[in-house]
Amino acid sequence: MIRLATEADLPEMAEVTMRSKAHWGYDDAFLEACREELTPTRADLGPGLAVWDDGQIGGVALVKDTGETAELYALFIAPDAMGRGVGAALFDWCCDHARRLGAKRIALDADPFAEGFYLRKGMQRVGEVPSQTWPDRMLPRMELAL
Repeated sequence: MIRLATEADLPEMAEVTMRSKAHWGYDDAFLEACREELTPTRADLGPGLAVWDDGQIGGVALVKDTGETAELYALFIAPDAMGRGVGAALFDWCCDHARRLGAKRIALDADPFAEGFYLRKGMQRVGEVPSQTWPDRMLPRMELAL
């Protein structure tokens, strides 16, 4: 089930985001460089930070109101929860949350390994942007009209 995250969830959410990223074979140096960017904080708590909870956290989603375009900052699924619809459910929750905020679009800078998932969910690649963590690495910029 999807529910809003609490402060007590933050350590487990951090663990899920890092295991999710590691699933794609990134080396330890890259993962450590991403840790701060990928770890939800107390400042993220609120109506845009949700988890998939079926007794343990299987996914994390963070969407923020940035005006007409809501920004999907995080969508991470625990490797053992992949392929079970958790990512799709959380993505749909993010889109619904963005609509409630009045957004006309939802957008994100996607991990290249996740681009196929977002394309299947109806997003379109609208360009590329440099990674905040690894500036010489380009990320697909994706958007979906709501």
